[in-house]
Amino acid sequence: MSFNALMVEKDDEGKTHAAVTQIELDQLPDGNVTVAVEYSTVNYKDGLCIGPGGGLVRNYPHIPGIDMAGVVESSDDPRYAKGDKVLLTGWRYGEVHWGGYAQKTRVNADWLVALPDGLSTRQAMAVGTAGFTAMQSVMALEAHGLKPANGPVLVTGAAGGVGSVATAILANLGYEVAGVTGRPETADYLKSLGASQIVAREEINETVKRPLESEMWAGCIDAVGGAMLARVLGQMKYGASVASVGLAGGAGLPATVIPFLLRGVNLLGIDSVMHPYENRVAVWKRVATDLPMDKLEDMVVPATLSDLPKLGADILKGQVKGRVVVDVNA
Repeated sequence: MSFNALMVEKDDEGKTHAAVTQIELDQLPDGNVTVAVEYSTVNYKDGLCIGPGGGLVRNYPHIPGIDMAGVVESSDDPRYAKGDKVLLTGWRYGEVHWGGYAQKTRVNADWLVALPDGLSTRQAMAVGTAGFTAMQSVMALEAHGLKPANGPVLVTGAAGGVGSVATAILANLGYEVAGVTGRPETADYLKSLGASQIVAREEINETVKRPLESEMWAGCIDAVGGAMLARVLGQMKYGASVASVGLAGGAGLPATVIPFLLRGVNLLGIDSVMHPYENRVAVWKRVATDLPMDKLEDMVVPATLSDLPKLGADILKGQVKGRVVVDVNA
C-alpha cells in the first residue's frame, strides 16, 4: 500500500532536495505502533531538516516532521489499540527517526502520548512542540514562584510558535504580558493573543555595559538567546526567573554572573525532546485547560505536504507567524 510523504534526499554533490513522493508501508522503520497521521506542524528543527545541508539529519533518504497526531492503525503494545488517538513530540523523531511528514508512521510506543481530553488532533498540532515547550516554560516559572501579582512577564520572539502560545497561555492565566518582536506588523496579532505591551526588538537586542538595569520583569520566556537574553537577565526583578527555550539569536551568552549573584535571578533550561513521559502527560493536560482554543485557532496557518519546502526555508528566516498546521492528507 503506497502513501504520500515528504522525502528529503541528498545527491552526490551533498545537496539535499525535498519533494512529496509515494512510499510503501514496508519502507517505514521498525517500531511497534503504526499510526495513520492526520496532522503535523512546522518547527525550527523541521526547517533545518528540510533545508540545504540537512541540518540535523544523519541518514538519507529521510522523512522530517518532529511532531505528529493521528490514529493508531496497528499496535504490538498493550498501551495502544487500533482507533486510539495519539500524538508524538520529541525523542529525536523527525531528526534521527523518520517523522510525521507522511500519511503513515511507525514508532516506538514509549514515544506516544494519548490525545488529551478536550483536544482534537488538529488542535494538538496547532500546539505541537512549540506550544508544548511554551507550557513547560510557564510551569517552570510557576514552580519558581511566578504569580500574576509579581508583575509583567516578558516573552521574546513573541510572534513565533513558542512565543504565540506562551503569550496566549500567560494572558489567559491573568498575567500582564510584554511581547518582544522585530516585526511591527505583528503587534495587532500579539495584542489579540493577550499581550498588553509590545517591545520592539531593537530596544532590547543589544548588551549594555551595565550588568544590572532597572528591575522590570517578573519572569521571562526567551526563545532568542544571545545578546537579547544577556540584556534581559539584567532587567529581571529580584528572585525572578528566565525560561530559556531557544537560540534564534545565537548560542552564545555575552553576559556576566552579576544578575545571579546580586538579584538571585534564575536561568531555567527547558528541554522538550527527552522530557519524561509522566511530565509530558501533565504538560498536555495543562495545555488542554490553560490554552484558550479560540486564541489557538487565531494562530493557525494551514498547510499541506507540498507547502513544506518553502515553509522550511521561511521558518529559518523568521518569516513564519503563529502555528503552521500541516494536513498530511490534503
